[in-house]
Amino acid sequence: MYYFCQMKITLLAVGKTTSKELEVLIEDYVKRIGHFVKFEIKFIPNQKLSKNLSENEVKTAEGVKILEILKSFESAVLLDDAGETLRSVDFASDLQKQFNHSQKNICYIIGGAYGFSDAVYKTVPRRLSLSKMTLSHQMVRLLFVEQLYRGLAIINHLPYHHE
Repeated sequence: MYYFCQMKITLLAVGKTTSKELEVLIEDYVKRIGHFVKFEIKFIPNQKLSKNLSENEVKTAEGVKILEILKSFESAVLLDDAGETLRSVDFASDLQKQFNHSQKNICYIIGGAYGFSDAVYKTVPRRLSLSKMTLSHQMVRLLFVEQLYRGLAIINHLPYHHE
């Protein structure tokens, strides 16, 4: 029997996943995660850079959409290359702490191609890095759902993680 909590975890991502191969892998982990917690991925349409919009204006427009959605969450974490880096077991421990503190609704956020607006950074101070390397936003989705599943497997003492 697996530890199942009433927490709902949402991954909020700017832009859709366009790679069918990545989508298949992501969906596999989404199903696995569903054995432990309620989980969903929400997408915000990405704002296109144009002659009329600067990179900062794109970030601001995407930030407005992110902040509107975040109003319905108790807790949020930005997935940001400048964020805190955790080992998988430490990420699992962090998840367990959130379960223990009765967090009901947490959102992890992947920004757009130009990152997050200043308003998003001010509103969501917690940042987590999956790597110091620059990763495509679509790959970050796959890496995050795999690490989320790994963290839940560690909590439940499954043989998925070896250390």
